This record gives sequence, structure tokens and C-alpha cells, in this order.
Amino acid sequence: MKKTDSWRTIESGINSAAWNMAVDEALLNSFREGDLPILRLYGWEPALSAGRFSKLENSIDMEKLKKKNISCVRRMSGGGILVHGGDLSYSLIMPRKSVRQKGVKESYRTVCGFLIRLYHGIGYTAEYACDTEYELSHSDICLAGNESYDILIGGKKIGGNAQRYTREAVFQHGSIPMRLEPSLFQSCFYGNSGLERAESLENLGILMTRDQLSQHLKEAFCKTFGVNTLPDTLNESEVRCAEELLASKYTNERWNIHGESIYP
Repeated sequence: MKKTDSWRTIESGINSAAWNMAVDEALLNSFREGDLPILRLYGWEPALSAGRFSKLENSIDMEKLKKKNISCVRRMSGGGILVHGGDLSYSLIMPRKSVRQKGVKESYRTVCGFLIRLYHGIGYTAEYACDTEYELSHSDICLAGNESYDILIGGKKIGGNAQRYTREAVFQHGSIPMRLEPSLFQSCFYGNSGLERAESLENLGILMTRDQLSQHLKEAFCKTFGVNTLPDTLNESEVRCAEELLASKYTNERWNIHGESIYP
């Protein structure tokens, strides 16, 4: 990754899935060459998020999801279906030239270096799946499958990451599972959700608040890339763009459930 001294850092707190995804897209749409790169940290109300091309009807019982008052939102990035509610998520937006000469796997390896450092810092050896003998498999349910650029602790997947490229920027987001709640989500999946094969900080015996984990993450990020973080908030233009996307796209079943393109 090309070194940039300062990253604009936005800590958004816990929000609805729809608002989280609307903010991500608003920040990406607003990003221009010369802007400070962005690190955003945030939490979720209980929800599922699905990759851009995930087939929800094959994996999710939507009626049970509604009865449990669990929302479902479709991300603008790829990947499978993820559970949220006990995780800390991050989003990065950086100039495209940051990873211009790297392929997808190598860009993940470069960008996710701060996560490897984060887990090492709290006492665990984390590694990329492609560096192990662990069997790789694909599934529409993210936790049930394992891609080569996933991060493992003790052979178990912890969190997930996805990227999107635009003409001007590279966007990447992912989650760090602080705890998993199988009883809340398990019955909403058809078949095996893979939750029992996923790792969380709580399962590892690491109990910390979201604020504490955010601090550890920022420290690992700064040390890995030799940068500093500048606390910031969304500006008026970004809030307005996010509100438009929330109304037109991320609360619209045409996008969230069926994956139909929505243009605000």
C-alpha cells in the first residue's frame, strides 16, 4: 500500500444495517483523487448482509428472519452472507493507485496486514488461508465457506473481507467478530450456516468493549502502515448522499432481496 501520512477516521457507533451500507457507498461516491483516505469503524444492530450477487432465496428463510425482526441488506461488494450484531466492522477507502500493481489476492494480503497485527497483538497467531493446508471451499454463506484470502486462527475463519474497485478508489470492508450468537440466526438459514466453524474473540477468551477493540485496531493500523489517524465525522454532503441512498436503495427490497440495480 502506498504510504499516506494521515487517514481520516470516522467512528460511527452502532447503526442499522441499511444505514451502515448507505454511509459506505456515500463515502465511496464522494471520494476524489487528493482526498485523505478513510478508515471507518462501526457496529451493527442484529442483521444479515449479503454480497452483491448472493442468492438469498437459496440460503435464507425470509419469513423467519422477519419474525425475529432481523434486517437483511445487500452490500455493494462481493462475498457471501454474513451475520452481524456482535462484531466491529471497518471500511477503508483509498486511492486506486494504493494497490495499482497488485492482483486481488495480493491486495487483500497487503491491506489485511493490519488485521494480522491486531490478532497478534492480543495474543493469537493469525494467518491467511492461502498460507495454510486448510481446505478451501465456497458457499453463499460466508462462514460456511473459506476463500484463499480469509484470515484464520487455529484453522478457524475469523471475520471476512470484501473489496470493490472504482475508477478512483479501492474500497474494502470487513468484520471482526467479538461474539457470535448462533441461537439468534441459526434457524433462519436453510441447511448449514457454518456458524459452528467460525471463530470469535469471545470464544478465544478475549472479552473487551467495542471501544477497546477499536483502539487496538487503530494502533495496529497505524503501526502496520506507518500512518496516523485524524478523528472526523461525516460532512453535510456525505450525510445527504447517505440519506438519499438509504431511501432509494438500502431500504428497498428490489436491491436488498433481489439484487436489482437501484439508481438514486
